[in-house]
Amino acid sequence: MIDIPEDIFRYLSIKAAAQGTNLKRYIENLLAKDVENMVAAMSDNEAYAWLVKNEPEGLVAVDEKEQEEFEQKLGIKRR
Repeated sequence: MIDIPEDIFRYLSIKAAAQGTNLKRYIENLLAKDVENMVAAMSDNEAYAWLVKNEPEGLVAVDEKEQEEFEQKLGIKRR
C-alpha cells in the first residue's frame, strides 16, 4: 500500500482509464518504464557496482559440486 495525495490519485486514475487499464497496472507500468530508463542509462561498470552493493550474494563462490550441477543443467562441459 502506498499513500498518494487524493488529487494525484484522481489524475492518475483518469490517465489509466484513458489508456484502457486500471490504476494498479498503470502505476506498475510507470515504475517498470522508469527502471528500464535507469538501466539503459547505466554503464556496465555502474550496473555492476550497484549489484555488488545491493545484491552481495552474487559474490559468494559456489563449491565444486554446485558448479558441476549447474554446468550439467546447462549442458556445459568442462575442458
